Amino acid sequence: MRALCLVAAALLAATPAWPQSFTTAAEIRPIIEATRAAWVALRPWDGKELLYFTHLESWRCSMAEVRFSVNSSAATRVWQMLPCLTGTAQPNAIPADRLPYTELPAGALQTVTVVVVLADGTELRQDYARARILMP
Repeated sequence: MRALCLVAAALLAATPAWPQSFTTAAEIRPIIEATRAAWVALRPWDGKELLYFTHLESWRCSMAEVRFSVNSSAATRVWQMLPCLTGTAQPNAIPADRLPYTELPAGALQTVTVVVVLADGTELRQDYARARILMP
Protein backbone atom coordinates (compact mmCIF):
# COMPACT_ATOMS: atom_id res chain seq x y z
CA MET A 1 0.00 0.00 0.00
CA ARG A 2 2.83 2.37 0.87
CA ALA A 3 4.46 1.68 -2.50
CA LEU A 4 1.20 2.52 -4.27
CA CYS A 5 1.00 5.84 -2.41
CA LEU A 6 4.59 6.65 -3.37
CA VAL A 7 3.88 5.88 -7.03
CA ALA A 8 0.76 8.06 -6.98
CA ALA A 9 2.68 10.91 -5.34
CA ALA A 10 5.45 10.63 -7.94
CA LEU A 11 2.94 10.72 -10.79
CA LEU A 12 1.21 13.77 -9.35
CA ALA A 13 4.52 15.55 -8.88
CA ALA A 14 5.50 14.81 -12.47
CA THR A 15 2.23 16.14 -13.89
CA PRO A 16 2.68 19.72 -15.11
CA ALA A 17 0.31 22.32 -13.74
CA TRP A 18 -1.73 24.02 -16.44
CA PRO A 19 -2.35 27.56 -15.31
CA GLN A 20 -5.61 29.26 -16.10
CA SER A 21 -5.49 32.92 -16.92
CA PHE A 22 -9.19 33.52 -16.24
CA THR A 23 -9.34 35.97 -19.12
CA THR A 24 -12.19 34.46 -21.14
CA ALA A 25 -15.93 34.57 -20.60
CA ALA A 26 -16.07 30.76 -20.50
CA GLU A 27 -13.54 30.70 -17.66
CA ILE A 28 -15.14 33.32 -15.45
CA ARG A 29 -18.86 32.99 -16.15
CA PRO A 30 -19.37 30.23 -13.56
CA ILE A 31 -17.44 32.27 -10.99
CA ILE A 32 -19.33 35.49 -11.69
CA GLU A 33 -22.68 33.71 -11.58
CA ALA A 34 -21.81 31.94 -8.30
CA THR A 35 -20.65 35.17 -6.65
CA ARG A 36 -23.49 37.52 -7.57
CA ALA A 37 -23.92 38.54 -3.92
CA ALA A 38 -20.34 39.91 -3.94
CA TRP A 39 -20.37 41.97 -7.15
CA VAL A 40 -20.60 45.24 -5.23
CA ALA A 41 -20.33 46.43 -1.63
CA LEU A 42 -21.34 49.64 0.12
CA ARG A 43 -19.27 51.22 2.88
CA PRO A 44 -20.04 54.34 4.91
CA TRP A 45 -16.83 56.36 5.17
CA ASP A 46 -15.96 59.85 6.32
CA GLY A 47 -19.43 61.37 5.82
CA LYS A 48 -20.05 59.70 2.46
CA GLU A 49 -20.58 56.22 1.07
CA LEU A 50 -18.25 54.22 -1.14
CA LEU A 51 -19.76 51.82 -3.67
CA TYR A 52 -17.07 49.20 -4.32
CA PHE A 53 -16.61 47.25 -7.57
CA THR A 54 -13.52 45.35 -6.36
CA HIS A 55 -14.88 41.88 -7.07
CA LEU A 56 -15.82 42.71 -10.65
CA GLU A 57 -12.49 44.45 -11.25
CA SER A 58 -10.78 41.22 -10.22
CA TRP A 59 -12.34 39.44 -13.23
CA ARG A 60 -12.32 42.35 -15.72
CA CYS A 61 -10.20 40.64 -18.39
CA SER A 62 -13.22 38.68 -19.57
CA MET A 63 -15.69 41.55 -19.39
CA ALA A 64 -16.66 43.91 -22.18
CA GLU A 65 -18.45 46.33 -19.84
CA VAL A 66 -19.97 46.86 -16.41
CA ARG A 67 -22.96 49.20 -16.11
CA PHE A 68 -24.81 50.25 -13.00
CA SER A 69 -27.44 52.60 -11.64
CA VAL A 70 -28.25 53.87 -8.17
CA ASN A 71 -31.91 53.91 -7.12
CA SER A 72 -32.97 52.95 -10.65
CA SER A 73 -33.03 49.79 -12.73
CA ALA A 74 -31.76 51.54 -15.88
CA ALA A 75 -28.07 50.57 -15.42
CA THR A 76 -26.86 53.22 -17.86
CA ARG A 77 -23.80 54.44 -15.97
CA VAL A 78 -20.58 52.70 -17.11
CA TRP A 79 -18.04 51.62 -14.53
CA GLN A 80 -14.67 52.39 -16.13
CA MET A 81 -12.23 49.52 -15.62
CA LEU A 82 -8.54 49.43 -16.36
CA PRO A 83 -7.35 47.31 -19.28
CA CYS A 84 -6.33 43.73 -18.67
CA LEU A 85 -2.65 43.39 -17.73
CA THR A 86 -1.89 41.02 -20.59
CA GLY A 87 1.56 39.53 -20.68
CA THR A 88 1.82 39.42 -16.89
CA ALA A 89 1.50 36.54 -14.44
CA GLN A 90 -1.69 38.06 -13.02
CA PRO A 91 -3.59 39.80 -15.82
CA ASN A 92 -6.61 40.50 -13.56
CA ALA A 93 -4.57 42.09 -10.75
CA ILE A 94 -5.76 45.46 -9.50
CA PRO A 95 -2.88 47.97 -9.42
CA ALA A 96 -2.11 49.45 -6.00
CA ASP A 97 -3.04 52.98 -7.10
CA ARG A 98 -6.47 51.94 -8.42
CA LEU A 99 -9.48 53.03 -6.35
CA PRO A 100 -12.20 50.47 -7.16
CA TYR A 101 -15.10 52.51 -5.84
CA THR A 102 -17.29 55.50 -6.57
CA GLU A 103 -18.29 58.05 -3.94
CA LEU A 104 -21.91 58.79 -3.09
CA PRO A 105 -23.53 61.16 -0.58
CA ALA A 106 -24.26 59.56 2.80
CA GLY A 107 -27.52 57.62 2.72
CA ALA A 108 -28.07 58.22 -1.00
CA LEU A 109 -28.04 54.60 -2.13
CA GLN A 110 -31.18 52.59 -1.46
CA THR A 111 -30.83 50.17 -4.39
CA VAL A 112 -28.25 49.48 -7.06
CA THR A 113 -28.57 47.57 -10.32
CA VAL A 114 -25.48 46.07 -11.95
CA VAL A 115 -25.17 44.65 -15.46
CA VAL A 116 -22.06 42.69 -16.37
CA VAL A 117 -21.44 42.24 -20.09
CA LEU A 118 -19.02 39.39 -20.70
CA ALA A 119 -16.60 39.42 -23.62
CA ASP A 120 -18.83 36.94 -25.48
CA GLY A 121 -21.78 39.37 -25.27
CA THR A 122 -23.63 37.58 -22.46
CA GLU A 123 -25.34 40.02 -20.09
CA LEU A 124 -25.77 39.17 -16.42
CA ARG A 125 -27.94 41.45 -14.27
CA GLN A 126 -28.32 41.76 -10.52
CA ASP A 127 -30.36 44.10 -8.32
CA TYR A 128 -29.33 44.85 -4.74
CA ALA A 129 -31.08 46.44 -1.80
CA ARG A 130 -28.91 48.61 0.43
CA ALA A 131 -29.04 46.20 3.37
CA ARG A 132 -27.69 43.31 1.23
CA ILE A 133 -24.45 45.09 0.29
CA LEU A 134 -23.84 47.32 3.32
CA MET A 135 -20.51 46.62 5.01
CA PRO A 136 -20.19 47.15 8.77
